[in-house]
Amino acid sequence: MTADRDGVPRPSDSDIDGEVVVVFDRQRDLTVDEGRWAELMRRVLAEEQVSIPWEAGLSFVDADEMAALNTTHRGVERPTDVLAFGADDGSAPRGPDEPRLVGDVVICPSVAAANAAACGRLVEEEMALLVVHGALHLLGYDHIDDRDAEKMESREQEFLALAATSGVAPALAPAAASGVAAQNSGSS
Repeated sequence: MTADRDGVPRPSDSDIDGEVVVVFDRQRDLTVDEGRWAELMRRVLAEEQVSIPWEAGLSFVDADEMAALNTTHRGVERPTDVLAFGADDGSAPRGPDEPRLVGDVVICPSVAAANAAACGRLVEEEMALLVVHGALHLLGYDHIDDRDAEKMESREQEFLALAATSGVAPALAPAAASGVAAQNSGSS
């Protein structure tokens, strides 16, 4: 699902039986292809075999809102590129038709654009990386220590390559695909 500027959810092309990504675009800095990024997030969660039915959120916010979220949840008083807020790890009891609430990924496109420029890549490449990075965080992947970072970056590269071959995301050079944790240790 996507939501209009008033926050009213509406179905998106990426909704597939039991796999729902609700998208909110609460920023006006950059035009965001909501359907494209919802589909990429859906594919990551599906490939990671999240049991159906599930629902996840994907929000795009401006730098002020991201800075407020980062301050509130991480104690870091500046905007970051992506935050992930996991909800249900799959162990919570629920009814047979009740979806697992996987969590929410929040991306700041203006920070993504600045990061892309600093790294010499396209904004679309950076956005794809952040969607995948955030989705993996929802599933427990992390980059706190080197071993976990290597595992997460490897999965990121696999998903970005898969997304590029299917046309969901642009191709991203392998060296560039491992940049989220390295370029912005403020990502979460």
